[in-house]
Amino acid sequence: MKSDFVALASRLFLAALAVAGCGVPVQPGPAAGDADIEVVEATIADLQTALRKGRSSCRRIVEAYLARIEAYDQPSGLNAVSMLNPRALERADEIDARLAAGNRLGPLFCAPLLVKDNFDTHDLPTTGGSIVLENNLPPDDAFMVRRLREADAIVLAKTNMAEWAFSPRRTESSTRGITANAYALDRVPAGSSGGTASGVAASFGVAGMGTDTGNSIRGPSSHLALFGIRSTIGLTSRDGVIPLAFDRDIAGPMTRTVEDGARIFDVVAGHDPADRATEPGKREADYTTFLDPNGLRGARLGVLRALAEPEFSDAEILAVFEAALRDLAAAGAEIVDPVIVPNFEAHLEADPYCPRFRYDVYQYFLSLGDRAPLVDVMEAHESGRASPYTGPAFEFYGTAPHAVPPEEWPEPCPFYLEHPLRRAFHGDVLAAMDAAGVDALLYPSWTHPPAHLDRPREEYEGDNSQLVSPATGMPAVTVPMGYSRGTLPAGLQILGRRYAEGTLIRIAYAYEQATGHRRAPALFPPLAPAPTPAPPSG
Repeated sequence: MKSDFVALASRLFLAALAVAGCGVPVQPGPAAGDADIEVVEATIADLQTALRKGRSSCRRIVEAYLARIEAYDQPSGLNAVSMLNPRALERADEIDARLAAGNRLGPLFCAPLLVKDNFDTHDLPTTGGSIVLENNLPPDDAFMVRRLREADAIVLAKTNMAEWAFSPRRTESSTRGITANAYALDRVPAGSSGGTASGVAASFGVAGMGTDTGNSIRGPSSHLALFGIRSTIGLTSRDGVIPLAFDRDIAGPMTRTVEDGARIFDVVAGHDPADRATEPGKREADYTTFLDPNGLRGARLGVLRALAEPEFSDAEILAVFEAALRDLAAAGAEIVDPVIVPNFEAHLEADPYCPRFRYDVYQYFLSLGDRAPLVDVMEAHESGRASPYTGPAFEFYGTAPHAVPPEEWPEPCPFYLEHPLRRAFHGDVLAAMDAAGVDALLYPSWTHPPAHLDRPREEYEGDNSQLVSPATGMPAVTVPMGYSRGTLPAGLQILGRRYAEGTLIRIAYAYEQATGHRRAPALFPPLAPAPTPAPPSG
């Protein structure tokens, strides 16, 4: 297959980059079981407690994650990791030295993170899943990456993604090929942040970062039993992230626990002058204060039945959703069922999408200055090196001009909520919530199980994440609600008012603590401890 050949070529190229100190592909790592703490399903707090108590070092923790990547990623066919950061161990040593000296450390110290390969990293190539960008070494970090490093997190690796974030169905790139689902290697992790999702689920890092234009944080998080958050447009910066549609794009954490998601979100949320959509003074002082195990008591939650109808849903997932509603009620929530959004079908049919990808990527290339590998993203399509499935998307986006703002097109596309259709959709959702007196709306993140890896188009059904949050700009989270077919994760989606991320974290955390649905994928167990060397014979 062409994708196999291209992935091999990319690995060879990245191996050459290692000599120059850039990103390196997966290489044999340290011995297994060398962290003095089991990293499978470990939280940020678990790692930091082990460090503070002297049970491990940051170096040994990073080595343990590298060992898991080396042992499992390519050998299993998961294919979640695109490149490793060759400076990760050096960064770990710096943290160990500061810890030993009693120096103050950031809130995410020694948190090894997996970062989707559309976030700019000054020390690693940023490809967006396109081999045409294999030489793209940005001059600085994306806003969120900079915040994470300032908080003493470690960028452990970049992860595979759907090329240019084009596909919500499958994670396939011309740089690394196809990523599988960590719970079933013959299933998709969804797209486009599938590399981060499968990598975090398999404990290749303590947590990860993804992006979401319509589905791509919440969809893969749902398929991999993770917590994922799509925040309000205006609360978080997209600066330094290769765009798909700047008036819909969001970046944020994908984590195995709500607590870790809140800890990371607290670091990355906030105003950034480089992102014109962000608004100052909108973030909470501390999102971790919403981690209340009793947070469902007194909550009023509405069921958006239009996205959980039996005739359009898998029976097992619908049964899991009904069980989730009962669990929420048992934990103290009042369930309002149904909540009806006025003109809902008309809003979905209107689909106020602006095909601005070509223009937005042109702006991204301008931000790279002299280092920009392209001027017009259509050059990637014309090169003939893109994954074949990207052709229709390029043709769709290629009809728009690359250097003219969408607001100035012959048929203007107003930005974000200046668009009258989006404003009307947001208004009707908000009116329905206000009329019902609910704090949030509930529905399945997907109403169908993950598609088989070789049938991503044919079995692409039930992607609810695309339908409300992106167009309205409202925040939504997904949290594990159980499994279908015994092992395939399903996610509960919780949609809130703009800038109500704290409320969503509170609801998700209390539900997670009451149910404990998250379990590790059986295909990626802890590594066996390294054998103890025999004493010398006398």
